[in-house]
Amino acid sequence: MSQDQELLKLLLPEYLVAYFDFVKSEEKEGLLHLYFEEKNSVPKEFSSLNLQSKGFHEEIAVDDFPLRGKAVKLNIKRRRWTDMKSGNIVQRDWNLIAKGTRMTQDFAEFLKKISRY
Repeated sequence: MSQDQELLKLLLPEYLVAYFDFVKSEEKEGLLHLYFEEKNSVPKEFSSLNLQSKGFHEEIAVDDFPLRGKAVKLNIKRRRWTDMKSGNIVQRDWNLIAKGTRMTQDFAEFLKKISRY
């Protein structure tokens, strides 16, 4: 694994580094936007199917821990595949955001813990 990926593993949720490609970053209006696209590798749970990548779902934006005093938005594009035999669309079952929020699970849990003090 490259040094860049090792660094990303320290800063970002582990699933982003494992299953998504980092595309770009940009700063807009005091926010740091990090862009990710799901890797083009067939999910293990669908390995028995003949799947072909057919683009992405609509991008989602999720709040994550601030970095260097800047709010962070993770912009994530999840891939979809078509089963070439049945024509059905399949996708990984991601739990990217905490229920009822637009935050990563880790960030939501952190905020919940500090609000108790």
